[in-house]
Amino acid sequence: KVGPNPREWWGEMMVSYDRGRTFRDRRRLPEEIDGPVRCKPILLADGETLLSGSSTEYDGWTIHFEKTVLKDGMPSGTWKRIGPIEPATTFNAIQPTFLQHKDGRLQVLCRTKESVLVTSFSTDQGETWSKLEAIDLPNPNAGIEVVTLQDGRHLLIYNHLGSGKTGWGRRGLLNLAISDDGLTWRKVAILEQEEKGEFSYPAIIQTDDGLVHMSYTWKRQRIKHVVVDPSQIQVGDVLTKDNWD
Repeated sequence: KVGPNPREWWGEMMVSYDRGRTFRDRRRLPEEIDGPVRCKPILLADGETLLSGSSTEYDGWTIHFEKTVLKDGMPSGTWKRIGPIEPATTFNAIQPTFLQHKDGRLQVLCRTKESVLVTSFSTDQGETWSKLEAIDLPNPNAGIEVVTLQDGRHLLIYNHLGSGKTGWGRRGLLNLAISDDGLTWRKVAILEQEEKGEFSYPAIIQTDDGLVHMSYTWKRQRIKHVVVDPSQIQVGDVLTKDNWD
């Protein structure tokens, strides 16, 4: 996103020809197409449709989706905007991150102002979405991201903290959780814990060799990179909105 404030933002993209080492060929996206907001897009089952999760942050926080067909690995130039899936009445939600289920369903998890993570499902490759519902994980109004692993499980990096009365919480605890169904989550690890620290805006991917790579803001000073072998994960107890312990 580019622009002086959320109401005036517009979407732009750049291209990498060397697997993400460098980017160039900056270009503006079509009118009212924002591109993926913070979290990575996904390639749908047809192998040629790119689906982006997006959101707006004025007149209430709402999420929507954007689709385009790839030609030779590049967006065709024709985009479709889907949503918003519901108004910001029960939940103010932004920055959707995708889960891809073995039965073909798509799922998103979203950050909110309401101290919880919320979810929605699609059974038609992102054309329509279910009503947002809370899951039993907290959210301090902070960014999250999830990756669907090669074995079908879902791995989530997030802050296991609530947002409190102000709608903005601390980010001094950064956690990793795992799920089979995207609804019930189990403990994996505490990645960072410091009462006055901030560990935020995480990203997570799995590479072809099976390893999981995570990056996040470390105290607003640096970007930290962590690598995990998911085959070595020790799965813990079922999580709730209560404290990690």
